[in-house]
Amino acid sequence: MTTTMPAPETTVTPPVPRRRLIRFGGVQLMHLYTWLIIGWLILPILVMILFGFNNPSGRYNQTWQGFTLKWYGQLFALEDLTSALILSLVIAIAASVISAALGTGIGYALGRHRFRGAGGMNLIMFATMSSPELVMGASLLTLFVSLGVGLGPLTITIAHVMFSISFVATVVRARVLTLDRSLEEAAADLGANAWTTFWKVTFPIILPAVFSGFMLAFALSVDDFVVTNFTAGTSVTFPLWIWGATRVGLPPQVNVMGTLIFAAGVLIAVLTSIRSRPRRQTG
Repeated sequence: MTTTMPAPETTVTPPVPRRRLIRFGGVQLMHLYTWLIIGWLILPILVMILFGFNNPSGRYNQTWQGFTLKWYGQLFALEDLTSALILSLVIAIAASVISAALGTGIGYALGRHRFRGAGGMNLIMFATMSSPELVMGASLLTLFVSLGVGLGPLTITIAHVMFSISFVATVVRARVLTLDRSLEEAAADLGANAWTTFWKVTFPIILPAVFSGFMLAFALSVDDFVVTNFTAGTSVTFPLWIWGATRVGLPPQVNVMGTLIFAAGVLIAVLTSIRSRPRRQTG
């Protein structure tokens, strides 16, 4: 009797669907597009950093003529530029602190409570953020002149607070909307009043959002030119000084100061990112 052995089964690999190939190519294309955009955005910053090491023959830094580190040692050699930078930093700190204090309260109220006028408040905030700076600067100038307020550092600070509050409130409101209310309810069950609950429970949770709003307000204040130009009077901030110096050429100290400000911002962002990472529990 002859026994017929069954033929071994052969595994046939199905062809890769065409959709998967197209999908894979689309992902790679998006990665390439993203890196191109990042490179385009960071290119002016790299040029600024590079020209901070330039060694021009004259005072102004227009063409590359050699490598040097001397401008980091002569960072504060130009007194008017140093004064403009100090004024910008002082105004930015004051405006950021005031904006963070006021914007945190507004953002918390809009994110936690439902009250009459909340929709109008949201509309005003987004209108402030989306309105052209030219319109805001001209309107604030008209307001200060009508009230007889002399233009100077005080009016610049008020103007910067006016457009920074909305950004802080929006960031804080977004965090409050995702806040777990059971934590506050637990604090209330343990006998804490509303004020104690806010400072002991709520505020530490929303503190990263408050800090983010503070840093955003600080960056907007240091960078602002249009509104500051309307409300500065005879005061000269860092952006106004740079605008005036572009008519003849920028000294290398401007690039050095810009590089240091950028490096400080990157350092703060990295430290904040590291601190916000979830900690591993060891047991």
